Amino acid sequence: MDGITLNISKSTFVFLLFPDARKQSKPQQSAYSNSSSASKVSNVDSLVKSSKLSANAPEFVPSGLTSYEDPTVYDDGENYYSEMTLADMVADFLGHLSSSPGSFESDIEYIASMFNSWVTTEELLQELVELIYTQSTAIPNFSYTGARLCNYLSLHLTISPPSGNFRQLLLKRCRTEFEQRDVAVRGDPDTQKRFHSFVLFLGELYLNLEVKSGKGAPNRADILLTALKDLLNCLFSSPVDANLICAVKLLKLTGSVLEDAWKEKGTSDMSALIQRIENIVLDGTCSRDVKQMLLKLVELRSSDWGRVHTAAAASNATPDNDPNYFMNEPTFYTADGTPFTAADPGYNMRSFMRKTFILKIRLKST
Repeated sequence: MDGITLNISKSTFVFLLFPDARKQSKPQQSAYSNSSSASKVSNVDSLVKSSKLSANAPEFVPSGLTSYEDPTVYDDGENYYSEMTLADMVADFLGHLSSSPGSFESDIEYIASMFNSWVTTEELLQELVELIYTQSTAIPNFSYTGARLCNYLSLHLTISPPSGNFRQLLLKRCRTEFEQRDVAVRGDPDTQKRFHSFVLFLGELYLNLEVKSGKGAPNRADILLTALKDLLNCLFSSPVDANLICAVKLLKLTGSVLEDAWKEKGTSDMSALIQRIENIVLDGTCSRDVKQMLLKLVELRSSDWGRVHTAAAASNATPDNDPNYFMNEPTFYTADGTPFTAADPGYNMRSFMRKTFILKIRLKST
């Protein structure tokens, strides 16, 4: 065909001319391949027969090299904790609660179950108490969470050896520290700092530790109520700034609860403490800032620790017996934009709503 050029490869051109060429070459290629494979198998067999290597020989390690072992890899399950000590586990759990206090409710049941599986002897229980006490008074701002943890474990740890259960051993540990109060309150700054951490932890423990009785709701530990009064008097007996600041923190934390408990017992212990504070403000040598803190504390107590008493029940509330009667009432506006509420003289809700409705109709008609 004139004017047409075909671009085809040489092999394609040969195939077009001799279509049987490939078919004829395949048997020859197959025969050569089979011959080559048989030769290779024969060579391998001869090497295996003549080899002196053994599959049972020890592992070969070149001279000058030390053997290497993979580090132990832990999974996220209980196998991880089986390789830990009790101290490691406590540090792990408390570190987690310290960094994520909001996870307490969701994690505490698992934590308690792990402690129940680990703490099976009296020695381990005493170690657990010591570890939790130490961490609760050492980790900054952990006293509240530590007290909650102690309360939960006191209710849910099953082990109860003759020496005492978790709560009893914890109170014994606190008593050991309590008996050093007269020395600690006048000690060096580090000693005072540890003592103050103990005082605030004991305050949180008094608020959170539940002591179950045979009947009725759980009660607070009365022994801690007495201990806190003695600790406050101890702090005021050495009125340096650090001790006074600790006393102010403790009273802000527990003042209302302590006063209620003392009133129920018919004592005026809180009034006696406030009198000591006023004397320190007048005669003490503490700094000006600390005196201001003490005065604000006295003011807080005079306002019943900032508590707002419940107003009259909604069904019985009147403007005469409830000062907040009009607090939540809506505010309306007259036609000229003047605010108008139920507290205003001459207020008549029905008349006012009728006037407002008429005003809205007039605005729409315009």
